[in-house]
Amino acid sequence: MSQYQNNIASVEKLVNQQLGTWKAISPAYAARMQIQNRFKTGLDIAKYTAAIMRKDMEDYDRDPTNYTQSLGCWHGFIGQQKMLAIKKHHGTTDKRYLYLSGWMVAALRSEFGPLPDQSMHEKTSVPALIEELYTFLRQADARELGELFKQLDQAQQEGLNTSKIMAQIDNYQTHVVPIIADIDAGFGNEEATYLLAKKMIEAGACCIQIENQVSDAKQCGHQDGKVTVPHEDFLAKINAVRYAFLELGVDDGIIVARTDSLGAGLTQKIPVSQHVNDLAAQYNQFLDTTEVSSVNDLAEGDSVLKQNGKLVKPTRLPNGLYKFKDGSGFDRVVLDCITSLQNGADLLWIETEKPHVGQIGDMVRAIRQTIPNAKLVYNNSPSFNWTLSFRQQVFDLWQTEGKDLSNYQRESLMSAQYDDSELAQVADDKIRTFQADAAREAGIFHHLITLPTYHTAALSTDNLAKGYFGSEGMLAYVKGVQRQEIRQGLACVKHQAMAGSNLGDDHKEYFSGEQALKASGKDNTMNQFDVAV
Repeated sequence: MSQYQNNIASVEKLVNQQLGTWKAISPAYAARMQIQNRFKTGLDIAKYTAAIMRKDMEDYDRDPTNYTQSLGCWHGFIGQQKMLAIKKHHGTTDKRYLYLSGWMVAALRSEFGPLPDQSMHEKTSVPALIEELYTFLRQADARELGELFKQLDQAQQEGLNTSKIMAQIDNYQTHVVPIIADIDAGFGNEEATYLLAKKMIEAGACCIQIENQVSDAKQCGHQDGKVTVPHEDFLAKINAVRYAFLELGVDDGIIVARTDSLGAGLTQKIPVSQHVNDLAAQYNQFLDTTEVSSVNDLAEGDSVLKQNGKLVKPTRLPNGLYKFKDGSGFDRVVLDCITSLQNGADLLWIETEKPHVGQIGDMVRAIRQTIPNAKLVYNNSPSFNWTLSFRQQVFDLWQTEGKDLSNYQRESLMSAQYDDSELAQVADDKIRTFQADAAREAGIFHHLITLPTYHTAALSTDNLAKGYFGSEGMLAYVKGVQRQEIRQGLACVKHQAMAGSNLGDDHKEYFSGEQALKASGKDNTMNQFDVAV
């Protein structure tokens, strides 16, 4: 017996126990609603998706071609349309996630209006977006399953075999997938981090990404002025997130520890070392210092450390921040990553200044000398000029190989004059294979783009506005949007159905029977799209 039939039998038994008072309740309809609402709470989602992500991590460890991907989504509708597109074009949601970007929450979801990525937005907007994303994904399930139920009804009315449709219903693959959710630097101290992590998990997050910047001085990873915290402070927040997972029963929740040390040259405070070569001492070894031979080497208010048997003065800026040694970023990243994995983190995120497989791979190989199965979540960031970066990488490679570069100017390789050149074609091929190459050679388990849908919204709106308010008029929308939706088979062309109109009609029929006033009758203009394409 199918799960659907089991649900019918279960509801029918319950209805029969009510001595006729539930006579208007259809067990079949109730069973359909149960199947269309598979996930009752955000915690159900977090537990389900954590198991998926853990399995994916194991698959990657066996074979790095099994890397995973996601796109950042700033609204539930965007996340829903992304997953619908994935199922339509690729047939499965396997190895595809959603990413919740703190940058896009700040820029697009704050009540203050657009904000920079500096943890100034309301922290509650982060779990609210997680809940919204999953609400839209669950609605996508309900809509598609509703269509299958209509096909089932039609087949039953015509006396056809329904086994294939039943199998589709029972084996239906949900649009609900893991979300990697950005908690920034925790929005406060470790208690604040714990409280926010709980809200995020309760909303459905199985994976939380946290960074080692100072919470109240947080900057976007691709901006200047980043300030990191000592390891002890960061590990306390990792512990806070783990406790939140355990308290809520998501025992296999995933923590992504992000280090910004490659681009961060400052620290807010000097940790206190308790033992020789402990974490605090290792952190302090990276400080830029000058040796102190007497009190005369000190100004009023200067700090002094004893390091390696000598007295040294850390370089302190007028704002009170301390400076790291130039060129220490690589080693600080490696120590950050090893320490995080040894203290409860599951995955790493190394924020880099360019997408370079060799650079990332060098750091991962250094980490794997201590943690052999270390693996990364990596930001394929729109902050990189991918075209210029890869064209310059090819230029530099060809230069070492002694190839003739007289037709190219390295600093001008972004110019459209090079778009059809051999160098540009080689660079584009490297961009195309970047994710597979980095998964294989640099330990990247998950590739994401933080804010792609921010840019696609801007680009598509620009294209529409250019034509609509110009000489094309309405043709700009019809030719550039609606006709493309029809030709490419986007379900969203029937926007009333996408927004839930048909689902509402189904429910009205369940609740009111033949008295139901439904919106999907012959005069619904959405019927104009039921045409051959």
